[in-house]
Amino acid sequence: MEVTEETQVSESQIAVHWREEEYYYPPATFIAQANATDPAIFERFSEEHFPECFKEYADLLSWDAYWHTTLDTSNPPFWKWFVGGRLNACFNCVDRHLASSRNKAAFIWVPEPEDQETKAITYQELHRQVNEFAALLRDFCGVKAGDRVTFHLPMVTELPVAMLACARLGVIHSEVFGGFSGAACGNRIADSQSRILVTMDAYYRQGELIDHKAKADEALAVAKKNGVEVDKVLVWRRHPGEYGSQSPMVDGRDFFVDELLDDYRGKLVEPVSMPAEAPLFLMYTSGTTGQPKGCEHSTGGYLSYVAGTSKYYQDIHPEDTYWCFADIGWITGHSYIVYGPLALGTTSVMYEGVPVYPDPGRPWRIAERLGVNIFHTAPTTIRMLRKLGPDEPAKYNYRFKHMTTVGEPIEPDVWRWYHEVVGKGEAVIVDTWWQTENGGFLGSTLPALKPMKPGSCGPSVLGIYPAIYDEEGEQVEAGSGKAGNICIRNPWPGIFQGIWGQPERFVETYYAKYCRDKESKDWHDWPYFAGDGVVEVVDGYFRILGRVDDVINVAGHVRLAQARLRGGRRDRAEGCTGDRDRDRQDRSPEERLGRSGHAQDALREDHAQGDRRDLQLRRRRRRDDAGESGDRRRDPGAGPEREGRPRRDSARAHS
Repeated sequence: MEVTEETQVSESQIAVHWREEEYYYPPATFIAQANATDPAIFERFSEEHFPECFKEYADLLSWDAYWHTTLDTSNPPFWKWFVGGRLNACFNCVDRHLASSRNKAAFIWVPEPEDQETKAITYQELHRQVNEFAALLRDFCGVKAGDRVTFHLPMVTELPVAMLACARLGVIHSEVFGGFSGAACGNRIADSQSRILVTMDAYYRQGELIDHKAKADEALAVAKKNGVEVDKVLVWRRHPGEYGSQSPMVDGRDFFVDELLDDYRGKLVEPVSMPAEAPLFLMYTSGTTGQPKGCEHSTGGYLSYVAGTSKYYQDIHPEDTYWCFADIGWITGHSYIVYGPLALGTTSVMYEGVPVYPDPGRPWRIAERLGVNIFHTAPTTIRMLRKLGPDEPAKYNYRFKHMTTVGEPIEPDVWRWYHEVVGKGEAVIVDTWWQTENGGFLGSTLPALKPMKPGSCGPSVLGIYPAIYDEEGEQVEAGSGKAGNICIRNPWPGIFQGIWGQPERFVETYYAKYCRDKESKDWHDWPYFAGDGVVEVVDGYFRILGRVDDVINVAGHVRLAQARLRGGRRDRAEGCTGDRDRDRQDRSPEERLGRSGHAQDALREDHAQGDRRDLQLRRRRRRDDAGESGDRRRDPGAGPEREGRPRRDSARAHS
């Protein structure tokens, strides 16, 4: 029957029906060693004990001065955590482990070419490298606490070294994903008013050494056009002493880090004691306008939250070998490669390249050789490995106790392959939902105490009190089968402090929609609007459906949500646990006017081809942020910057 009038269907108005999946329970061997096994933990983090419950996370850190106020709500919604407390993030991630673990590996770095040497960096060696680079930044570049430094670095250990060096000085770092264009980097430099760029000459993708330094020239030109002049470009070399770029070094501006460091060998820099609410880093993500948003994360609140969630949800112990198969260019890497695991003193694996180089068995060879027992990656990577090497895991003698998925939807059948084949039926799976803005997990199962369910992220995590509202602000009840807008009713330590330089945009984007009283200083009146649609079933488990603003105008009549189309691609509406993709695409004229609906299969060959086709992939992507060309396609293995929004191009309207 012909539709004669347009029907507006938002994500929050869709009734979603699916066949409920069965529970999977953690094995006794996992429960016996887990960090969280006492059900009393749920009571400790109940709303009755908020906000003091988060003292349990903060006590995982070493403080220079104790806080006098756990949560300051005097200027809502700009919440401040652990006010009066002072600490240094680098000290907590490096120095304090030296007494007991100086010879233990902090990072094991695996280069993409298999014939190159795997390098272990002990906590003592990390301490040396961080101090030397901090001395260089302070004395050669002249940076001080509160200044901003921009990184445009791939997955090399120089990146966490640079991050920790900035943290040691109280300098705010801003890492731009290495696959982004120079123009995207330049826009972020301009927004943060950074005067220093740290980059690299080249890195490996699909067996080829890719020129990276060339992007720096573009970045500086864009920054200058936007009114910011970069003083110095520090260039790490992938092979020290050899230059892997065709871009000429500019005298007086560009400097090789390995040459500069000769003047700083053995230098020690005292960690700067920072207020808990002082910014630690900026992580940029795009919004509906396409203008990048610099999400500002604090030192004390953020670090305590990623330490606590790493301990309880990732179940990280100091003796574990943990591998987050993602990119530090996204919030996943900041929280769960660098700051969370290092705060707990564990050993983390870093891998430079793509998952399937030179073949789909590569991840499992690495896991076997290094004794990895915790594995963390994105569903994109899982699907790719399942398609290209479904039987590869069985060939290798590794054992995971714990696995994580993060970053996008994972279908139940893919989840089961992950559990049964990759995890060999022995590993628990933590399926997480969160966003760049959140700092750490918001939805997940506590692995030793809650059963897993394919296609659902689980309930909210400890200390997070969600609600689902419709467009009129009425609460959508669990088990109703109705989708709504997921909101978090309370502040939490990992939440970002604001959008750098744009406080009004921060309030309007995340709080104005459901704020009950703009004059109130009571946090109950300021629920956080995540922008994702969700369905909650009677057991309290959430199925995240995707962005509420991602509806597709089909043939100018009916507007369909991505989740609805995604569900139509399967026998039932498979839910997702992911978070929002970091760089949303501006709507095209076709999407505004409406065309016939079209959906792509999830198993995309271009991911399997890896970064060898970086330039081709960049040309296909929308112009990044304010219109500059760049590689916005995720690096295979990378979790998204905004953990959870389904990719818009998977359900695109076209003619």
